[in-house]
Amino acid sequence: MKNIFLTFILFTAILSAQERYTVSGTITDGSNGETLFGASVFLEGTTIGVTTNEYGFYSITAPKGNHNIIISYIGFTELKKGLALDRDQKLDFEIMEFSTQLDEIVVTAEEPERVILRKPEMSVAKLNIKTVRQMPVVLGELDIIKSLQMLPGVTNNGEGSSGFHVRGGAADQNLVLLDEAIIYNTSHLLGFFSVFNADAIKDIKLYKGGIPARFGGRTSSVLDVRQKDGNSKNFAMTGGIGIISSRLALEGPMFKEKGSFLIAGRGSYAHLLLKAAGKDNSANFYDLNLKTNYNLNESNQLFLSGYFGRDAFELGESFNSSYGNLSGNLRWNHIFNDRLFSNLSLIYSKYDYDLGIVIEEFDWISSINNYNIKYDLKYYTSEKFKLDFGASGIYYDFDPGQIRPTSETSEINPLSLDRKKAFESALYINAEHKLSDKLTVQYGLRYSAFSRMGGQAMNEYEDDKPVVYNQLFGIYERGTPVGETPYGKSETIKTYGNLEPRVSLAYQLNDFSSVKAGYSRAAQYIHLLSNTTSVTPLDVWTPSGKFVKPQLSDQFALGYFRNFDDKMYSMEVEAYYKTTDNRIDYIDGSDLIGTNNIETEILSGESRAYGLEFLARKNEGKFTGWFAYTLAKSEQRTPGGNAGGLGINDGKWYNTAYDRTHDFSLTGAYELNEKWSFGTNLVFQTGRPVTYPNGQYTYEDQSIAIYSDRNSDRLPAYHRLDISATYRPNRKPNNRWKGEWVLGLYNVYNHKNAASISFGQNVDTGANEATRTAIFGIVPSVTYNFKF
Repeated sequence: MKNIFLTFILFTAILSAQERYTVSGTITDGSNGETLFGASVFLEGTTIGVTTNEYGFYSITAPKGNHNIIISYIGFTELKKGLALDRDQKLDFEIMEFSTQLDEIVVTAEEPERVILRKPEMSVAKLNIKTVRQMPVVLGELDIIKSLQMLPGVTNNGEGSSGFHVRGGAADQNLVLLDEAIIYNTSHLLGFFSVFNADAIKDIKLYKGGIPARFGGRTSSVLDVRQKDGNSKNFAMTGGIGIISSRLALEGPMFKEKGSFLIAGRGSYAHLLLKAAGKDNSANFYDLNLKTNYNLNESNQLFLSGYFGRDAFELGESFNSSYGNLSGNLRWNHIFNDRLFSNLSLIYSKYDYDLGIVIEEFDWISSINNYNIKYDLKYYTSEKFKLDFGASGIYYDFDPGQIRPTSETSEINPLSLDRKKAFESALYINAEHKLSDKLTVQYGLRYSAFSRMGGQAMNEYEDDKPVVYNQLFGIYERGTPVGETPYGKSETIKTYGNLEPRVSLAYQLNDFSSVKAGYSRAAQYIHLLSNTTSVTPLDVWTPSGKFVKPQLSDQFALGYFRNFDDKMYSMEVEAYYKTTDNRIDYIDGSDLIGTNNIETEILSGESRAYGLEFLARKNEGKFTGWFAYTLAKSEQRTPGGNAGGLGINDGKWYNTAYDRTHDFSLTGAYELNEKWSFGTNLVFQTGRPVTYPNGQYTYEDQSIAIYSDRNSDRLPAYHRLDISATYRPNRKPNNRWKGEWVLGLYNVYNHKNAASISFGQNVDTGANEATRTAIFGIVPSVTYNFKF
């Protein structure tokens, strides 16, 4: 009997020791009610902790007992509360900013170091919008894209170019999301500004590698940008007045404080300045951000967000052009219980452009539309195991081009290229597993499928070759059509399916350092057709199909992370290697605009990129900032394959147009006092690869250039220094109106960075000469920002 009693006592003790409960809820900004993405929630004295998801939700499961729960977020006062964990419970917390000054900045890692070191997330760049505000920019307009280009592994394609390049990838290999909606062109004024209005943006996260399984469709990176929800506490107004553009954002509570709204608009008046200066040319843009939300109850919340932006150009009476993005998202957040969170989204995106040739009296119109439904769930199984899973489907409608005469006297005949339709679907599951106090692993699998749908006839080619090699002239030519195969709207032309495994791990060496490693595979089913090295309004998207295979990439990464001097300094070092199959390249003389049969203009090749990235930060004190350096290589090879011949550049590896051997940047912010703060950027990049002529010959009195191997030359190195000063006038502590003046100098020493170099013959002397084209010299700016 005594043994039975002791056994019962021991069994009861074991059960008691294993008794666990869950606390969950939402973390918000106490000043405006905005949810905080990436806030750290942990139990003091334990290794139990999580970070909030994109909607501020957290869930922690821990043993029964009394604990201290600590909530921290960069730029906010740490909150510590006692917690009696004797039952499952829901606890929402509000935390407050350190300062009420106008968007003041601490440049630092976005999450507490105790979480960063052991989180199996690498190759990720996360910027607080407040950090962006202190960085000097051209013409005084805040720019998220250009701010990201100050981080390792991210480059541009020169001044005045749109898009960005990540770890040697092309601009079209980046998935850009604004509140989950796809943005196809990220630029205003051909790259001078980005489409993201800083007054409407809350979070920016760039995945350079180790892309979570919930994302797909691109092989290089994912830029996840989230709009503000709107101030649910008070009515607020922010804005700014600059040299060529101004902006205004309004937000406040609605539905009797059960919801909130945000309206943000921005517009330029560069066209007015050009007209006033007597110029015939014109360029302007505007955009509008909208968002509202409504709390149905504690477990259900609805969000409705939208974006509309447009650019317009006129070049005298020669041509005019306009292009723009349109997106909308209806989202439903549902909390099933304290461990299971879900998000259902219905999303629409559109990108279109219109080019008008005035002299010829016709318009060229093209667009891409997509309709997206996605359902994501997150299950907080325990403090050691978390599960993400979900599904998505995207319907694409491609309109590659229509020609419309603009007058009855036009000699241009109407033309409509075949519309292309496709459907992309995916299922994914991803787990974050804490194997020990030091080792955490994240592993997942995504299965994606893509179907090119019918509705038009497809050419058949002689010997099944859309492109053939002409041995006599040593060039690639379009294949010979021998017939057509019609496909009905209910038929499928071609279907692809791919498994995309993802895995990453973090091993914490000690309290201040860790090593991380990762591997990811990604598939991309749509391609950007472009004869230029960066995105332009006239670029056309096309789906994979019978002759165009999807791009497939594999990336490996290894990194070391360390904090110094009680977290005042931090360092990140990462090495990566990435390959991409089925990367398209263009034959000489290709016609990418105005053809139904794009397969006759391209060959399929492969690319590879590898490099070493270094990032050192100073996180605390009056002076904060970072130093970033990337040593990298990006190459492409395109053999002749089925078309015959050696291929592009004789089938040899050549530099991609976005290869940068050295990329150095230094970003700093200095807070002198309550009135004055200063910022600076210093940038140096190896020049962009180009192809120069290396000889010439004369044929029938015509001088014909001979060119070197593709991209074997380079433009001169790119470098510049920017500075800014922010002045905040005296104001009463209780005055709700807060204003500041931002003075900036872009390219302080007036360096004429080459955007291009062209070669020609001097008309007067007959001598060969090279001409450098530069876009910016020194550019001053003045902006007045305000907040109410």
